[in-house]
Amino acid sequence: MFPPNNSDPPGYQVLQIPLCDRWRICQRLQELKIPCCCHSDGSLRVKVNNLLEAILIRSTLMQFLATRHELIDWLERCWNTQNS
Repeated sequence: MFPPNNSDPPGYQVLQIPLCDRWRICQRLQELKIPCCCHSDGSLRVKVNNLLEAILIRSTLMQFLATRHELIDWLERCWNTQNS
């Protein structure tokens, strides 16, 4: 994540996402009603309004960018936390 520049609207964060995933991630975030937009410079700008949106954004990024091993580790940690 990179800090927004002066031309970005307030509250937006700039994400550097691989081009092949950027449009699908943007579309999914829009389905979740999270304000975002893709720019011609290759960045994805996402507005984070609250903690729930931050969690949804992280989850969406994991869905598209995490490896299978990372997803399995995350799921096992969730199960272990629930059992504690």
